[in-house]
Amino acid sequence: MSDETAAALAQDRTIDITTVGRKTGQPRRIEIWFHRFDGRYYITGTPGRPRDWYANLVAHPGFTFHLKESATADLPATARPITDPAEREKVLAGVLAPLGAFTSQPGQEPEVWVASSPLVEVTFA
Repeated sequence: MSDETAAALAQDRTIDITTVGRKTGQPRRIEIWFHRFDGRYYITGTPGRPRDWYANLVAHPGFTFHLKESATADLPATARPITDPAEREKVLAGVLAPLGAFTSQPGQEPEVWVASSPLVEVTFA
């Protein structure tokens, strides 16, 4: 991994991901945020409705992680859905606390995030 790529992974937040459609098998590219916590990388979304990107990654864990802010790179990656409640609670607290996402507003409580947010750990090839 280049120094430029490593620096982007350390400081950037907005990326694109290209997943493989679970039904169509076609590539699907979206913009999303990634998070760093405890030396690892994660992608999540707000609680609520199911997300196509998450269903695609569950069906086909291999995807492309596209850096596009301070550096440009297409990184082959693998997603691991995090389903264990204790692990979800720890990771979500770590990635969302700095963003102020754990609030007392209805639908934003930590237990709602743990129960219904898509969450994957990203590893790079």
